[in-house]
This record gives sequence, C-alpha cells and structure tokens, in this order.
Amino acid sequence: MIDTDVEFKMMHALETMDSRLTTIRAGRANPALVHGINVEYYGTPTPLQSLANITVPEARTLMIKPFDRGCLKDIVKAIQEANLGINPTDNGECVILTIPQLTEERRKEYVKQAKQIAEETKVALRKVRQEANEDIKADESITEDDEKKMLEEVQNLINEYNKKVDEKLKEKEEELMKV
Repeated sequence: MIDTDVEFKMMHALETMDSRLTTIRAGRANPALVHGINVEYYGTPTPLQSLANITVPEARTLMIKPFDRGCLKDIVKAIQEANLGINPTDNGECVILTIPQLTEERRKEYVKQAKQIAEETKVALRKVRQEANEDIKADESITEDDEKKMLEEVQNLINEYNKKVDEKLKEKEEELMKV
C-alpha cells in the first residue's frame, strides 16, 4: 500500500552503506581499496580502474597493471596522495601494494569507522521515513484508518532496514576483528 519509492530509497541507502564498507580494509587486499582514486592522465583526472587492471594475486597483495606503462609514475603518485597508509612499489611494469598486517589499534579504528557509516545510513533511513510520513499525512484523499496503516507500514519497513544495517555492521566488525 505504501509507495515503492520509499522502499527503493531505503534499499539505495543500504547499497551505499555496502559500497562504503568495502573501502574499509580488513588486512586483505581488495580492489575496492583503490576505487575513487583519480590519476592525472594527460592533464585529466581519470579513475584508476579506467587506466589499469587491478588484481589480487595473493591475500595481502594488490597488483595494478596499467594499460599504458607511461602512467606508472602518475599511478604511484595518485596512490601516495590518496593517503591509504600503504606504500606502492613500482617494478617498471606494474604497481604492487602490499597490505600490512593490521594492529589491534588500527582494527578498532576501522570498527569505529564502520559504526560511523552504519549510523549515517540509519540517519538516511530516518530521513526517508520522515519524508514518507509527511507525504502520507499531506495526502487528503487517504482516510484516517488507511493513514494509520500506512504510517505503521513505513515504521515496519524502517525497522526491517535498521535490522539489516545492524547485521551488516556486525559482519564487518567480525571481519575486521578477526586476526
């Protein structure tokens, strides 16, 4: 009975959370680690994944092999500027990132970062609920009983999505704290 747009917005908030959580590394190499890094290529900021193949040859190694070797130095510079906490190695053909083993302190920082992302997602979900509730209340054609049912449906939906956020956060915490 409620607008499918409401659920779509909530799903989008959850997907955004997923993509943000993948950027938090857990001591393992993940190509998502370098997403969002732009390389200055012939004067134009270009996404790294457009310039190179990014592979994971080993659990803690990320290999970036550019299509054009001429941009190796630019890729190294962009990675250093991205401040990932990883020093890139240029072997003349590709850039290798070796992910260091995480310290307990660093793991806790990452968990804190994951909790922040989860909280921002819950805020986004609450905003969607608030907008939906305002739309329902503003619609004059809805009877009082239907309005009550629809508001309840929106609340049930947000409860369901908040549970999903908590589950994803718990999974990420376990992943980060696993040694």
